[in-house]
Amino acid sequence: MEHVALTAVGADRPGIVAALTGVLVDLGCNLEDSTMSILRGHFAVLLVIAAPDGTGAEAIEAALAPVAERLGLMVVVRPLQIEADGQGEGHHGEADAGPDGEVYAFSVHGADRPGIVHRATEALAEAGGNIIDLSTRLVGSDDEPVYVLTLTVGFVPGTDAEAAAATIRRSVEAFGVQCHAHRVEIDVL
Repeated sequence: MEHVALTAVGADRPGIVAALTGVLVDLGCNLEDSTMSILRGHFAVLLVIAAPDGTGAEAIEAALAPVAERLGLMVVVRPLQIEADGQGEGHHGEADAGPDGEVYAFSVHGADRPGIVHRATEALAEAGGNIIDLSTRLVGSDDEPVYVLTLTVGFVPGTDAEAAAATIRRSVEAFGVQCHAHRVEIDVL
C-alpha cells in the first residue's frame, strides 16, 4: 500500500465527506487517520489514506477533480512516507503518547487577541511537548469575544510532565489568559 495525505477546503455544505470518501472507496483506498472541522463557515479535511499500489497521489487527485469542482473544494493530495512503526518520515515517535510518555490536555481561554496560540505553543515547545491535537474557537458575543484553545500534548518518556505543565500554565497565564491542564489517561483497546 502507498500512503498519501489529502487536504480539502471549501464552503461548508452537506455531503462533502460522503462525496470524497465515495471516490476513495471506489479506488480501493482506506482512511487511516483523519481530522475534519468547520472553520468560520468552511469545511476543512485532512486525511491520511492507504492506497493500493499503483494508485498514487496524482491518480487520486485526478479522480477527485469532478467532486472538487462540483462542491467548490480545493483538494490537494501528496505522497507520504510511512515507516514500519506507522509514523511519518523523520518522526521519531518519542513525544506522541508512546507507551511510557505522558499525555496532557490543556484548555486556554481569555479575551481574543493576537498571539495566544503562539505563546501557548512556544511554551509547549520549550518544555518539550509535542502537539497531538490543537483546536481553537471564538465564542461569546461580537462585543465580548472569548478565544478558546484546546490542546492535547505528548511528553517524551522521562520528562517531568507535571512540572512541564505547570511551567506552561504560568507562561500562558502571564500573557493574560487562563490555562488549565490535566493528565490524560490513555485507554488501550
